[in-house]
Amino acid sequence: MTTRAAAVAGFFYPADPHALASMVDQLLDDARPDELARPPKALISPHAGFIYSGTIAALGYASLQADAHPVTRVVVAGPAHRVGIRGIALPGADAMATPLGEIPIDGHARDTIASMPGVVTRADVHADEHSVEVQLPFLQRLLGEFTVVPLVVGDVDAATVADVLTACWGGPETLIVISSDLSHYHGYAEAKRLDAETIATILACRPEISTHRACGARPINGLLEVAQQRTLRPTLLGACNSGDTAGDRGRVVGYASIAWHED
Repeated sequence: MTTRAAAVAGFFYPADPHALASMVDQLLDDARPDELARPPKALISPHAGFIYSGTIAALGYASLQADAHPVTRVVVAGPAHRVGIRGIALPGADAMATPLGEIPIDGHARDTIASMPGVVTRADVHADEHSVEVQLPFLQRLLGEFTVVPLVVGDVDAATVADVLTACWGGPETLIVISSDLSHYHGYAEAKRLDAETIATILACRPEISTHRACGARPINGLLEVAQQRTLRPTLLGACNSGDTAGDRGRVVGYASIAWHED
């Protein structure tokens, strides 16, 4: 069995498993997603270091209400930051690792989508990529045993992403997580303005997001196409930027947590 090793433990989140578990548990305990009456089918979640975006990410994950939620498979689609790629990359591994342990990759879903247009197997694309990895500790603390479908999305159209997400959609046992931050490196006020516009476009289910507005624009746009097809209803759980958490306000990165329900 091959395992994709953790690449950003000790950088984006603690490498010590006890410290990581404690940090994630505290973030989840502090989250208050009271406006959600039932768990979501999909989430848009940020992927910065936990000190920057962890509070916003936790809003989405706390909404899963783990005690009552039957999720056993999670599709995580994030953008490619390290290795440029045309298409959607699978890691060519059997498991994903974090300091909290290994998560099996869902073999059925992998085999289903591996031959679909635009899907490739590229271990090098996943090796140093953080966008999928940083979502996993939250899922591990909430769900216990589950499988994952890790997708790194490169230069590809929204329809192709939508087709892959649809092929993995499943029922209530499957959660879809789109990993994305919002605007990058603007001043605080400008970032707030840009991110508000981007969030409004997402909430309107318009697959028109630019990579200048969200690094995960391509997987977001794919989800928005599915949202139109399946009449998904979005709820903004929270938004902020690094100037609100652990960074200065001269060059900030924006974050939002958005939940989606099937009507």
